[in-house]
Amino acid sequence: MILRKYMALLGIGSAKIDLILEKDTYAWGEQVKGVFVVKGGLIEQQLKRIECDLVMSHTENQKADEQVVDSITIYTTKNIESNAENHIPFIFRLPQSIHSDSLGSYRFKSRLAFKEGVESLDHDVIKILQT
Repeated sequence: MILRKYMALLGIGSAKIDLILEKDTYAWGEQVKGVFVVKGGLIEQQLKRIECDLVMSHTENQKADEQVVDSITIYTTKNIESNAENHIPFIFRLPQSIHSDSLGSYRFKSRLAFKEGVESLDHDVIKILQT
């Protein structure tokens, strides 16, 4: 049991997050709906928060640049049981408009932050239609 706890603290066998979206193409100002699926790891862990950033990435002259467009944070003290699957609703309103170029791509970057242990990350690419 102690070995499992230390493994989880290092990120081996810790809880994982996966953002499941209803679709992958949106328009500016549209509401994005989905669910965070949090799967428990080898041991019970206490969740502190879920953070989700809308990130714009673009490459110019072979140099990658990332910018956080908007963020949401869900604060919680929920215990994630070993091997359990938890579903947490996700609703995010895309900004009405943003100054971007056609070379930009967008993704949601989701993170689990625990009381003890390594963060879990997930990336979900979306397409935003230019108007």
